[in-house]
This record gives sequence, C-alpha cells and structure tokens, in this order.
Amino acid sequence: MSNIPAYFNQHEYGVRCEWGLDGIRALAPITDVFVIVDVLSFSTCVDIAANSGAFVYPYRFRDDTAQGYADSLGAVLAGFYRSKDEYSLSPASLVGIPAGTRLVLPSPNGATLTLSTGNVPTFAGCLRNARAVAEAATKVGRRISVIPAGERWPGDTLRPAIEDMIGAGAIIHHLIHEFGRNCSPEAEAAEAVYAHFWDQLYWGIETCSSGRELVGKGFEDDIGYAADLDVSQCAPRLVDGAYVCWTR
Repeated sequence: MSNIPAYFNQHEYGVRCEWGLDGIRALAPITDVFVIVDVLSFSTCVDIAANSGAFVYPYRFRDDTAQGYADSLGAVLAGFYRSKDEYSLSPASLVGIPAGTRLVLPSPNGATLTLSTGNVPTFAGCLRNARAVAEAATKVGRRISVIPAGERWPGDTLRPAIEDMIGAGAIIHHLIHEFGRNCSPEAEAAEAVYAHFWDQLYWGIETCSSGRELVGKGFEDDIGYAADLDVSQCAPRLVDGAYVCWTR
C-alpha cells in the first residue's frame, strides 16, 4: 500500500499518467491495468519479439543471476548490452526471432517497472502498438495507469525521457479520441507532447537526448523501429512472468 497522499494519485480520472517506480507505487492501489512505456527500448523490443510469437521474460538484474533464471526457464538470455550480433535491447536484434522462443530480457527500467506492478494486469506499450495496447487496456479495466519509464541519471535518480512521454501520449491519445476515456491533466499533458511530435516522430526521437546517445553509439536503426506508429496489432501482456501477445 502506498503512503503517498491521495491528492497525488489522480484518482478522479479514468486514465492517469505518472513517472517510473514511484508512479507505480502511487497509482497501484487504484489501478485496474498498468501500461509500461519504455520506448528506447524495452517496450519496443517486447512488441517486436511478442509479435513474432516469442515469450519475453523481463528481468531487472544484469548479473550472474540472470543466466540462472534463463536456465530455469529453458530460455535464451539476451545480452546485457545493446548489440546487433545477439538478442539484446536493440530492437533490430529481435526482428525475425522465431515463434516460441523463450527470451529473458534484462532491463533496468522497463523490466524493473514491469516486475513492480504486483497482481495488476500489465501491458508493454510503445509507439508501434499504441492503439492496440489502448484498446486492450480498455477491455481489461476501467482505471488505466500509463507509466513512462524514463531513464536514470548517474546518481540513479529518475531522468524523465521525452521519448517515453511521446509514447505514453500516443497511447493516451487513442484512449481519449477512440475510447472516450477521461484523463488527468498529467495524462493530457503527455498526449499534448505526442500531438506536437506526431508528424515528426522520427526526428523527435532521433534528436532527443536518448536518441542522440543511440546515434552516437551506432544504433540509429533502432530509432526507426521505435518511431514506427501503430504498425503492430500486438498488445503484449504479462502472463505467468512473460510478455505474450494478448487477444480477447
């Protein structure tokens, strides 16, 4: 149970938006369904892999325990660092992953948040599947909390990441305009950021801080996968510890 005062939990609204782990803690007691948004790149990776029929097991630690966890599942462990040569948090590395693959995907942001939602139904959302996830969330529950993951500063404090606000806003846009949900001011603010960038998504993600980091490291191809809007009909839902494409 959260000890955060109720006036921070946006309880008057059907769709809420708050950042990171503390956002989950604040909203969990009054949430029917969570949507975790980590555009660069956990949620984008989950969408690509799950859309291919893989089972994606989020794991929060990049250490020796990860291999033991993968072994216990008969799963492949993704590389700890972004790579084009093995499964990793590079979306490009997961294109064409065989159906049925069990993949353990360590991530300090998206996976950590996923594993903090408790028993609340949880989806992985991004730009690629914004509409699909919005629709699926409305079928699961009335009180929807969209959580942009953000990144971490060197001191391990939250760095709000514009790409995650854009992704969250895309999902919220569908919740407002197609599914008639009432949104908190925080959620409407995310939707407004998305509306500002919707016709220049690649540019917005490429030139923001996180995008510039990827370009500088030679992973500009990942931005193209992350910036594709509504190209996926997959709504990855956490089921028995793994994200799988969910249909109802």
